[in-house]
Amino acid sequence: MILPGFPDAQPVEGLFGGLMIGGAAAIMLLGLGRIAGVSGMLARASGVERTPTPWPIAALFIVGLVVGAGLFSAVAGPVEASFPPDYGWLVAGGLAVGFGTRLGSGCTSGHGVCGMSRLSPRSLVATGTFIVAGMVTVAIVNALGGGW
Repeated sequence: MILPGFPDAQPVEGLFGGLMIGGAAAIMLLGLGRIAGVSGMLARASGVERTPTPWPIAALFIVGLVVGAGLFSAVAGPVEASFPPDYGWLVAGGLAVGFGTRLGSGCTSGHGVCGMSRLSPRSLVATGTFIVAGMVTVAIVNALGGGW
């Protein structure tokens, strides 16, 4: 399916992926009573933070992300990705995201998927902030001739 103005968009695949993420979040919340926020799970699995989530569940969640990506790649073939030639931007971006995750008490999966579905006021504000910050960042990068 080709969308006007977005020749590389994959709406069917996006819908399927969104349903899988939502389903996984629902299973985690309903089955285990835990929020499926990746940053919180990673913090717990790595020992950076003590959370109510038991360590084995957090560790298996993180391992499942890696194994799931590997299985997808084995079935569908490798995903093509392009990155800027200067890896310094990737490192700086990763550090900024990590800092923002700690500052915002969660990541996009925790706030955007799990928090929004529970109508959490903090998550509504956080998700709006993510979206606005992303839009402003893209506008600034494009205005400075960046991008790749």
